[in-house]
Amino acid sequence: MLVPVLLFCVGLAALIFGGDWFVDGATGIARKFHLPELLIGATVVSIGTTLPEVMVSVQSAIGGHGEIAYGNAIGSVICNTSLIAAITLAVRPGTVDRRTLRVPVAFFFGTAVFYAAVAYTAGYFYRWVGFALLALFVAYMAVNVWQMKRNPAAQSTAEDAPEKETPLLKDLLGLVLGAALIAVGANLLVDNGTLIAAALGVPESVIALTFVALGTSLPELVTAITSLAKGHGSLSLGNVIGANVFNLVLVSGASVSLAPFQVPASATIAGRNASLVLEIPVMFLVMLLLTVPPLLTGKLKRWQGVTLLCVYAAFCVVQFTL
Repeated sequence: MLVPVLLFCVGLAALIFGGDWFVDGATGIARKFHLPELLIGATVVSIGTTLPEVMVSVQSAIGGHGEIAYGNAIGSVICNTSLIAAITLAVRPGTVDRRTLRVPVAFFFGTAVFYAAVAYTAGYFYRWVGFALLALFVAYMAVNVWQMKRNPAAQSTAEDAPEKETPLLKDLLGLVLGAALIAVGANLLVDNGTLIAAALGVPESVIALTFVALGTSLPELVTAITSLAKGHGSLSLGNVIGANVFNLVLVSGASVSLAPFQVPASATIAGRNASLVLEIPVMFLVMLLLTVPPLLTGKLKRWQGVTLLCVYAAFCVVQFTL
């Protein structure tokens, strides 16, 4: 019992230090190249924080359990939006650049409509669907790079207050080492937290719905909290939206390409597949609640965070009753 507790503490420390270095590296790169923090969060930072989902889904696909990627992708989008982004908004709402927000939001909803169309009409994710999703990933990265070059950050805001500039190599090392520490810390926290919970007699179902489910979203959560503490709310929002895009185009794309699968039907609501009745609609609902207000007004509101947290709580309650 002592060893899991010690490793749990090591994992927690790794997450804290890793999140600190990761955010410092990302914001340093954004300042150095005069790039919008929201775009850095939606690309570079999102790739780093989505790595746990990619690893879990690809390993599952190789092991013949590609359907896990389906629940992992949609579940992570819901968790990232209605828990992680919701905490960010409830604690510190702010302003965003609507022009910078349009590309990641457009790519998310375009991909989500394609993903949902396949689920509702075919009920099966063929290999060509995986290749199409990976092609969308390449297109998303290319468009974001083009937008960064075309529209560098020109205006200074409270979040972009002048800070002491650090060498590029130090920022890159902070980004890479921070991502590595976050990944290692998340694994240590989840694995040893599960062992501790089991030793204390916590049911396996509760362990799966807490430690394991939250495990792959810990990098996004740590990045969001660290970004808030350092006053970089745009980086946090960009990370969440970018991670949601990557969950559909990269996580699902890689998994489906390796092992096609049908839409899981482990539970039903009114005789219909619960995923089609509940999970996909909730995914669209929470992203609409998160993105429509700032696209219209350029501002994030505290009521969005509170509403999203209520939706997430209701979603969890329904899941427990299925």
